[in-house]
Amino acid sequence: MPLTFIGIDPETGQNGSPTAWVDSETRDIVVQSYTADEETRAECVRTTALGHAKGIPAHETVIRIPLRMVPMLREACDAAERAQL
Repeated sequence: MPLTFIGIDPETGQNGSPTAWVDSETRDIVVQSYTADEETRAECVRTTALGHAKGIPAHETVIRIPLRMVPMLREACDAAERAQL
């Protein structure tokens, strides 16, 4: 699974490093970011889409993406669609 680095949070310091990659084989977007707090997780469960099971499955999590990372996620989306990795 070779990953193509897209970008890292420009405000990265000692408290984390939200990062975006694209999997060169599957073209999945891979994101490292902050784990959502319990209040956010509870709100996600409360506002689940119709027809979707309530709760967060054990194999999934909720993460927060800083707004300043949006340009990198757009770039990751574009790279995945173009498959130019």
